[in-house]
Order: sequence, then structure tokens, then C-alpha cells
Amino acid sequence: MPRRGVRAIRTGVLLTVALALTGCAAGVEAGGSAPATSAPSGSSTSAGRSAGAGTSGPAPSAPGSSRPSSGPSSSAPSPPATKAPPQLPRGGRTVFPRYRLVGYAGLPGAPALGRLGIGNLGARVAEIERWGRRYADGRTPLPVLELITTVVQGSPGANGLYNRHISDSVIARFLQAARRNHALLLLNIQPGRAAFLPEVERLRHWLEQPDVGLALDPEWAVGPGQVPMQVFGHTTGTELNQVSAWLSRLVRRHDLPQKVLVYHQLTDSIVRDPQALRPHPGVAVVQSVDGIGDRADKVQTWRRLQKDRPAFVHPGFKLFFDEDRRTGPLMTPRQVLALKPTPEYVLYE
Repeated sequence: MPRRGVRAIRTGVLLTVALALTGCAAGVEAGGSAPATSAPSGSSTSAGRSAGAGTSGPAPSAPGSSRPSSGPSSSAPSPPATKAPPQLPRGGRTVFPRYRLVGYAGLPGAPALGRLGIGNLGARVAEIERWGRRYADGRTPLPVLELITTVVQGSPGANGLYNRHISDSVIARFLQAARRNHALLLLNIQPGRAAFLPEVERLRHWLEQPDVGLALDPEWAVGPGQVPMQVFGHTTGTELNQVSAWLSRLVRRHDLPQKVLVYHQLTDSIVRDPQALRPHPGVAVVQSVDGIGDRADKVQTWRRLQKDRPAFVHPGFKLFFDEDRRTGPLMTPRQVLALKPTPEYVLYE
């Protein structure tokens, strides 16, 4: 599909969303119908989970505290309790190659931005589980909820940066849903005129959680004097590297399992000088190829963008329930898994 056609489709979607969000923004900002749930404090987790599937259950004793003895009393001191390191939602501390990520993207109150924001959240997660089983292919499926938390706008807004932020209560609701299903929550950022790193830093209290990662959408990252939806945005390998390095320090400071960092890419120009992106300990970087159109167009975009993907970056692939079907049937899991290299993250919008 020509880039002009792709831009028209994406711009049309965002304009529709902007109108919808005008009516629902107040509800979402105030938490909407979401329960009033406090944001996490520090790096503690807040919802129980079965043993071996992450570390959101009851907190173990603090290091240095004594455990009660069931045997005879002794003058010897009790050994210090050992705090287990945080785990990924379905166990372990490293994402790849054990898992294949399969997820939905979206935002409550904005159906045009993805299926994750439509209807009952529990039903959506059940759908992700079913898709995941079809993508297993020798790996363990790990469901992903990619929630848009910084939402691009066509007008400057209160902060003058052409974006707005959803409330902590909404993020908390999605994190609770992720934890009930041993899934991963990714916080998606559409920055407008903001730089990525400040938007990431404001989400620190969420990213300190072991089951929360990041997704960056540079298509909506525009410069001074530019307006989102009128031009394609872009980022650089250097900016992505700054975010990855920041995440790596956070992982080390809190002894977290590996963090997923996704960057979405629709065309070559959206990520400039990708080779400036470097590997960092504790961060699994994923390039999600967001080509729109029929199977032939999407495969062509896939092959073109793989040429400049750094070797350590994991391949990801995005499908669009509405836009892709305008020109033909949606690609099947078998067709997606036949791509070379095989996608390690498959996202539906």
C-alpha cells in the first residue's frame, strides 16, 4: 500500500478517536467506571498469584527477620529469610526464547484504537489466551495487554504537547486484569511533541512492577511546529537507546525480571539510525512492524524493515482487525509464523 494511503488510513482513525475521546476524556481521566485503586508504592506488587507464576503473592519475611522454629529452642540464631527475586507472570526472569508474546492493544472508550478497549476486559483477555495457543509453536504463550497511557491529540491540550495522560486508576484496573490472568502489561506512549524519556519517567512507579513493560509509538512523535495526524512522526536509535538504558538501570536497582521494550514501526523513516540502539542488561527490545494492508503489502513491509533491525532486537508483527480486512482476509497465525524471522511478539489492534 502506498505510504500516502497508509497515512490517510491512520489519520482517519486518529481523527475518529479524537472526537470519541472528547466525549469520554473526563470519565477516563477521573477513572471512568474503573474502581478507585491506588497506584503501586515502590516495587511491591498488589495482587495474589499462584506459586511459580510471578511474585505478586504474600510478601516473604524481610531479610534478617527470624522465622518461628517448630523444634526445640536453641541459643543459635535463626537463619535469615531469603526473599525470592521477582518473576515474570508465568515464571522465570528472562522473556525470550521461552515465551512468545501475543496481545491486544487499545484504550478504554476508544474502540478505533484497538480491541483491548472494547467491551468486557475479562472477555478480551480470554480471547488473547485463545490466540496465544494458536501461536505457541513450541513456546509458552505469554498474554500481553498493551494499554495506551499517553494518548496523542490533534490539538495542544492543557500541557501544550499534543497529548494527554490516562488516570492511574485505569492503569491499575488493567494491571489487576493482567495479574488475574498471569499476563504482561505494556504501557504504550504516543508522545505528540513530548520526548519519550520524560513520558517514561512519569510512569516509574508502574515500571517498578515486575509484570509491567513499555511500548513506544514514534509514528506520533513530532517536533516543534509539527502537528500529529498531519505528518508522520519519528524517533532515532539514540532516543530509543536512552529509554532502554534507563529501563536497564531500573531493573538492576530493583532486581526485576527482564523488561520488555517495544518500539512500533510503520515505515523506514519512523526510526532513524536504528544501529545507534545498543543492548542493555535486563531489557528485551522488540521491533513491532505495523504495516497495514493485505498480506502481500504486510509481508513486503516486514521484509523491508527487517534489513535495518539490529541483530539483538526481537522481531514483532502487528495485525489490524479493521484496516487489514479492508483489502483482504486477516493473516492467519500459520501465515504469521511462516514469516522469516519468526515473530516473537504478535499484536492485534
